[in-house]
Amino acid sequence: MNNREVALKAAAVLDSKKALDIVVIDISEKSSFADYLVIASGGSERQVGTLSQEIEDQFAKEGIIVKNIEGKKNSGWILMDFGDVIVNIFSVEQRERYNIEKVWSDCSFITLEDHSLQ
Repeated sequence: MNNREVALKAAAVLDSKKALDIVVIDISEKSSFADYLVIASGGSERQVGTLSQEIEDQFAKEGIIVKNIEGKKNSGWILMDFGDVIVNIFSVEQRERYNIEKVWSDCSFITLEDHSLQ
């Protein structure tokens, strides 16, 4: 599975668990630390934790192991490092506060409406 496929799979898993405002950003031309960012919101801190656990579980079944996880569900932001794919799961409030999409606004965005994730 290439990096784009991993990012899109993460988005699909998030979508299946009702994450909000899922976006995949191709940062490969602007970044040395990763190729794709996946950003999504959970409607509650509990959902933020559930979303990260679901990605970890689904990816493990395919042999894709998370290298590092930063944050806890009650912090409002969990970052999952899969090497060249970084998954950020926010509470709605924390996502608005950090506005990561603005930082990467000059990169290519892939949204659920743009791409079939299933």
